[in-house]
Amino acid sequence: MNNLISIITASYNSELYIESVYDSICNQTHQNWEWLITDDCSSDNTVNILKKIAASDDRVKVFKNDRNSGAAVSRNLSISNINGSYVAFIDSDDLWEANKLKVQLEFMKDCDCAFCFTSFKIVDMNGVFTSKIVDRHNKVITFNYDDMLKKQATLGCSTVMLKRSRFTEINMPLLRTGQDYALWLKLLKTNELAYLFPHPLTSYRILPDSISRNKLKKARRQWEIYRDIEKLTLSKSIICFLHYAYRALFRR
Repeated sequence: MNNLISIITASYNSELYIESVYDSICNQTHQNWEWLITDDCSSDNTVNILKKIAASDDRVKVFKNDRNSGAAVSRNLSISNINGSYVAFIDSDDLWEANKLKVQLEFMKDCDCAFCFTSFKIVDMNGVFTSKIVDRHNKVITFNYDDMLKKQATLGCSTVMLKRSRFTEINMPLLRTGQDYALWLKLLKTNELAYLFPHPLTSYRILPDSISRNKLKKARRQWEIYRDIEKLTLSKSIICFLHYAYRALFRR
């Protein structure tokens, strides 16, 4: 179906938030979607909640990993079952504005772009806005591979939408963390550009144990992606890492 959007989610012990994620999808003004969610061996009530949702909504498709394997494996399993012309991502604790899919789809068609992301709000564990908006700019901006190496945009996973026909392969590299960023780099190597829609259509929830709060782990992951995945020279890795560090300190 031409405008069917396949929504990809990985879940792990997400019982506190997964119903609110579904509600934010279900309340979209664009209703031509399917939600493909893969659970990574949750030990809480996540799977039972998802089974209940799927039983009442045939647009929801639930998959399970045989063993705990990480978000990349989980998302790739969902991606392998997509039917849509477009692919969107939402994490198992984030939220979308009701017009997110509609507005972003229209923007992508107007720009004839294959890769789009939006700015996003930071909210706390209770969903309360912290007054911080990430990737907010005053005009439409495009980013290429070198821009993203230098982290000129944060590019939140839950904000991304891709036009499936423009990419031969969308699977995430098999990393435990940073797999979404590694995918964006892989896609931008095809000479496509990432288009920023500079309005916050997603709320990104920061939890007390979130990887996003551990700056040292994030920095180590960033360096490993430069050296081990992208195979950058030492000098280029240092230059890109300095850009990344500056933006991490003064992100806007």
